[in-house]
Amino acid sequence: MNKLLLLLIVPLFAFTTHKFYVSVTNVSYSEKDKALQITSRIFIDDLDAVLKERYNVDSKLATAEESKLADSYLEKYLRKKFQLQINGESVAYTIIGRKYDTDVCIFYLEAANLNFSTISSIQIQNEVLTDLYDEQQNVVHFKVKDHKKSFVLVKSDTKGMLNL
Repeated sequence: MNKLLLLLIVPLFAFTTHKFYVSVTNVSYSEKDKALQITSRIFIDDLDAVLKERYNVDSKLATAEESKLADSYLEKYLRKKFQLQINGESVAYTIIGRKYDTDVCIFYLEAANLNFSTISSIQIQNEVLTDLYDEQQNVVHFKVKDHKKSFVLVKSDTKGMLNL
């Protein structure tokens, strides 16, 4: 009886200790602002881990002891791992800000001064955390005017494109 109980309980522990590596990014176009607005949600502990691994920064995000270097290293990492192209051309974006929500860091990005009528394609390359976790999945949802498309980007396929 004890062996049977062990066979039933041990697999349950295996599933509870497995971590899910995912980020979610929403991309939309604001007609009023003439801008592509991007919101990206990334787990705080994963950001802490990547800043420690890549830059040897003990960031302690979302705590009273958060490193004064956190902003600059988060921006450095994000700019390296998250790129935007419109009509095949790289487009600069502004990091408007970030905030914490429970265990997630929400980044607000914007590519401004865009004329929607001239946009034929929008491409996101999202390699965030794929350098740290092979299992990382970066979900990207496009909702631009009446065009909707979603992608699950992984280490071997980091680009998603919306054709308009």
